[in-house]
Amino acid sequence: MLSTDLADLKAYMADNPGAVIEDVARERRVSPRVVIEALPPAMSSIGSGEHFAAAMQDIAEWGEVTLIVHTDDAIFEFTGAVPAGEIGRGYFNLMQPTGLHGHLRHERCAGVAFVERPFMGKSSAFVAFVNTDGGIMFKVFVGRDESRALRADQMERFRALADRIVPAL
Repeated sequence: MLSTDLADLKAYMADNPGAVIEDVARERRVSPRVVIEALPPAMSSIGSGEHFAAAMQDIAEWGEVTLIVHTDDAIFEFTGAVPAGEIGRGYFNLMQPTGLHGHLRHERCAGVAFVERPFMGKSSAFVAFVNTDGGIMFKVFVGRDESRALRADQMERFRALADRIVPAL
């Protein structure tokens, strides 16, 4: 990406921080990771993908969250607790027989991004697991309380996890 294009993307994201990351990536012909990195620095930070399992184990203790998988063909949303998992046979396996379960290719995770930004008129916060291609494997959004505000206990966990994973500048 040319520096002028990157500057333009950064300006766009500063003016439109709530833009759908995947849509901007497709329109600008860049990876979603580039779009996340173009957000104002106070809104995003990215740590190493080597922290995938630790991040997932921490998130499993947060309670009800929304996990989103956004592809070109569909947006899947699961609201509930993310189950604990363990690494085995080349996958991070979500250990639950019903509800959310499956096998995640954790070794393809190249970054764990923490994003706090306005979205559709409300504050939002999510962890994005970014793959080796710069795509988003999935996002885990901080839950909301009965008044639709971000859950304070989860925001504490979110920020503590970011502090552990993202290197200090």
